[in-house]
Amino acid sequence: MVWKWLGALVVFPLQMIYLVAKAAVGLVLPAKLRDLSRENVLITGGGRGIGRQLAREFAERGARKIVLWGRTEKCLKETTEEIRQMGTECHYFICDVGNREEVYQTAKAVREKVGDITILVNNAAVVHGKSLMDSDDDALLKSQHINTLGQFWTTKAFLPRMLELQNGHIVCLNSVLALSAIPGAIDYCTSKASAFAFMESLTLGLLDCPGVSATTVLPFHTSTEMFQGMRVRFPNLFPPLKPETVARRTVEAVQLNQALLLLPWTMHALVILKSILPQAALEEIYKFSGTYTCMNTFKGRT
Repeated sequence: MVWKWLGALVVFPLQMIYLVAKAAVGLVLPAKLRDLSRENVLITGGGRGIGRQLAREFAERGARKIVLWGRTEKCLKETTEEIRQMGTECHYFICDVGNREEVYQTAKAVREKVGDITILVNNAAVVHGKSLMDSDDDALLKSQHINTLGQFWTTKAFLPRMLELQNGHIVCLNSVLALSAIPGAIDYCTSKASAFAFMESLTLGLLDCPGVSATTVLPFHTSTEMFQGMRVRFPNLFPPLKPETVARRTVEAVQLNQALLLLPWTMHALVILKSILPQAALEEIYKFSGTYTCMNTFKGRT
C-alpha cells in the first residue's frame, strides 16, 4: 500500500507536466475541430443578440439542424427564416425556460418533431439593472428562474438522451460577472455566479461519461440590447465584445471540447488579481476602471 501511494505521488506531478505541455502545444499548433454535420443544436434565447449570432455560426459550420427557443415569436421567426436561407434546417418553439413544465413539454415536442438534441446551448438570460433595494421581488425571482434554474430544467430534459447516445455537449453562455460582480446588476450577477457553479459541478460529473462534455463561456461586456446604456470608463482600453465574436469563439470552443472560455483573454488577469490582491486594492481598481458606476446609465432592452 505504501509503495502504491509513493508511486502515485511520483506519477502525479509528471502527469501535470505532460498536460500543461500538451495544452501549450495546442496553443501553437492548429487542433482538429469537431465535425458538426450530424449534430442537432438547440439554442435558448435564440431569436436575437448572441443567440442569433450563435445560430448563424452553427449554420455556417455545418450543423445538421438548429432549434431556437425564446419568448418573442417575431424574433424567433425572423432568425429561423434567415438560417433556412443559409441552407440549414431550422425550427423555433416559444418557450420560457424559467417555467419548468413548459421546458419539459417543449422538449418533448422538439424530440417528436426534430429528433434528438446533441448540442444544448443555454443562452437565455435577463437583467433588470437595479440595486437590491430598488428591485421588485418578482423581477428578482424572474432573473433566477431564467438565468439559473432554466439551465437545470433544459439540461435535465436533454442530457439523459445524450448519455444514452454517448454523444452530447452542454454549453452555458455565462458572463465574467459570475467571477467579478458589479453594483446595479445584483440579480444578474447572482444568477450568473449560480449558473457558473452549476456548470462547474456538471462538467466534473461528466468526466466519466464518454462522448458527453460541457463548455462554459465567460465573456466581458458584449454590445447587445440587453446591456444597452452600460458604460465603462475606458472604452478604448476595454471595448465591448461584438456578438459575432462571442458566437464564433463559443462554437470553436465546442468543436475543440474546451471546458472554459474567458473572453477576451485579458480576463484571466482579473481572476489572478482577485486571488492575490487585498480587498482594498481591488476596490481601488474597481473605482479606477469605473466598475462602480458603469450601470448608472443602464437602459436595457427597449
